[in-house]
Amino acid sequence: MHIAMIGTGYVGLVSGACFADFGHQVTCVDKDADKIAALRHGEIPIFEPGLEALVATNVAASRLDFTTDLAGPVAEADAVFIAVGTPSRRGDGHADLSYVYAAAREIAAAVRGFTVVVTKSTVPVGTGDEVERLIFEANPSADVVVASNPEFLREGAAIRDFKFPDRIVIGTSDERGRKALGDIYRPLSLNQAPLMFTARRTAELIKYAANAFLATKITFINEIADLSEKVGADIQEVARGIGLDNRIGTKFLHAGPGYGGSCFPKDTRALVKIAEDHDTPLRIVESVVTVNDNRKRAMARKVAQALGGNLRNKTIAVLGLAFKPDTDDMREAPSIPLITGLRDMGAKVRAFDPASMKEARRELPDIAYCDDVYACAEGADALVIVTEWVQFRALDLPRLKRIMKQPVMVDLRNVYRPDEMAELGFAYSSIGRDRA
Repeated sequence: MHIAMIGTGYVGLVSGACFADFGHQVTCVDKDADKIAALRHGEIPIFEPGLEALVATNVAASRLDFTTDLAGPVAEADAVFIAVGTPSRRGDGHADLSYVYAAAREIAAAVRGFTVVVTKSTVPVGTGDEVERLIFEANPSADVVVASNPEFLREGAAIRDFKFPDRIVIGTSDERGRKALGDIYRPLSLNQAPLMFTARRTAELIKYAANAFLATKITFINEIADLSEKVGADIQEVARGIGLDNRIGTKFLHAGPGYGGSCFPKDTRALVKIAEDHDTPLRIVESVVTVNDNRKRAMARKVAQALGGNLRNKTIAVLGLAFKPDTDDMREAPSIPLITGLRDMGAKVRAFDPASMKEARRELPDIAYCDDVYACAEGADALVIVTEWVQFRALDLPRLKRIMKQPVMVDLRNVYRPDEMAELGFAYSSIGRDRA
């Protein structure tokens, strides 16, 4: 089938490459001419394991192409996916749908013959209705079905998630739309991926509800971690103890500095606004947003506490800047409020991340960036693990102790064991495992 993918951000590029790998003919469209030129030369604008090779393979097989021209690919397409950004709108937290609506108008002008227009971007309930209205307003004779197909990709594992999904949610009540999208996803039937057809508005809400629930699990275990520190319990054992209950499950019960990234922060805020607009406040989700924001700011105070409460002229080495491992994504990363807080308290900050330092320089231009862990730790008063990259799981701890000014480690991801760190002579703080 012929697919036009509008937008070459994280969702659009991964989805387009995977659809091409299924055997479909995919053209990814973006207004950014420099990005398109780079993609045509094999330069991938995001860090995602396996994506560069996947793109190269399908470009070489002539199944995947990139262009700034929307009209041609849309005219030929059986399905057009809208995968543009929906960032939080500045000032009120609502999802900014201007890119989605602009894409809908352009699609309306270019579409030819029967076409399924699919919102892959995360959009508030009712967005599909407006996309449909805009298309038929601009082109009353268009033979178009508008569907919702939310993505559930984890950064760092996106290709596997696309090819081995827990479920594929398709929101349309139109039989032609159901058949077309069923055909597009048919290659996944070998993986026994459940194809779930719903009404369009239901599909739109499923995405927000899923992200809000996962964010709630993270925030819940983080609050239990704070209580564990006060009462002398071990949060990792608490999490295992409750996670073994199959009604709860083990995933997203890892205590840390708070969630970040491109999805959970903006989607929880947007869901709160959607609920307010419908006079149905979501108090649990509101609390999740507030607790998470406060938690990220509190991490700097935890570092200060490890150094006696005073960070003036102290050098802090920060390991990990991206919001999670195996990505270069700095959006809403806990490292940003942490480092801002450290600097506000007078600290000098050095940082190292295996993938995200180029992105981090835009957000945090006034800190020192280092080439490796040990250059970062040299002469530091404290070392802080913020992102649990695999490279940080087997550090040369005796070497760190020798080169640091003080053997102080604040482990915000609970990578190491308190008893082992104590034996090595480190003053070690972690999340939810400190004894009262």
